[in-house]
Amino acid sequence: MGKINYLVKRIRHMNYQNMFDTAHHVAEKTGRSYITVLCDIISCGLKYQAGYNDYLEFEFYLLNKEERKTYLTRGINNTIIKKYNRKDFYYKFDDKIVFNKLFNSYLKREWIYLREVKGDQFVEFLKGKKAIIVKPIDGDGGMGIEKININSKTNGKKLYRQLRKSGQVLVEEFVRQHPDMNQLYKNSVNTLRMFTFIQNGKVTFLNGILKIGNGGVVDNFSSGGMYTFVNQNGKVIAPAIDKQDLVYEVHPKTKTKIVGFQVPMFKEAVKMVKKAAKEVPEIGYVGWDVAISETGPIIIEGNCFPGVFQIRPSFSKKKEGILPKYLKVMDLKVK
Repeated sequence: MGKINYLVKRIRHMNYQNMFDTAHHVAEKTGRSYITVLCDIISCGLKYQAGYNDYLEFEFYLLNKEERKTYLTRGINNTIIKKYNRKDFYYKFDDKIVFNKLFNSYLKREWIYLREVKGDQFVEFLKGKKAIIVKPIDGDGGMGIEKININSKTNGKKLYRQLRKSGQVLVEEFVRQHPDMNQLYKNSVNTLRMFTFIQNGKVTFLNGILKIGNGGVVDNFSSGGMYTFVNQNGKVIAPAIDKQDLVYEVHPKTKTKIVGFQVPMFKEAVKMVKKAAKEVPEIGYVGWDVAISETGPIIIEGNCFPGVFQIRPSFSKKKEGILPKYLKVMDLKVK
């Protein structure tokens, strides 16, 4: 019934024009007919709960039936969230202020909520800081996040009023990332999305991806950034891709080689998120955004609706998704 309900909701709210555009894109890329591709997209939606974005991003057009079964799709991901993440605990991750207070010891940076302080307190907060990150408390995908440089000419009380008016009321100390991470791209904090699963007190680190900025102050996929995969030791094992379906062997702006890049302090980051997962065991499946600062890994935020990320079949000799790995620790009924 859960699968049927998910499909009904997807059909009702689907952007059909985007689906048609995806079919045209794949048809041109593969040399297949548009109708053949469109029918295959629809078939994969029914059989594997794979949306047209899954079909394109995970290259279902390159996979046979058995290979497709190994890929985690957004529909299956939704089933995992529904089963292992309790709705009455969502607020501990969705509410940025609640999250920051609960996980304060993992943030390892100063922050302030402007709706709880006055202008004078904000001015005091700014002392000694060269830059801050301001965020809305209800945004996602990097929307509304801005870096503001602070200097002797900064009018703190005026800035306080501007931020209150714009709704950018969560202010955090700017993270000075590790020099190795700066080599990739220094104008944004490049973060790891690290997935954990906890059941009966046992935490499993599932997998990790590396998100890299490309032109903005955030590294989000939806805001122009790119992502790639790292292995269990934090080494990049595939080229990066962006939302426009472009592939990057090296960073287009810094010319740093992406494949083979070693994320510093990765083992420490794994240890940290496994510990953090125990703070709210009612949310069993979490995607943590982790930065590697000059002094070590820090948590940026946690997501109780983790996205779906997998190595493209064309990037790997073995065309296998991450679903088998998930099924080793999760009790899921997947056809």
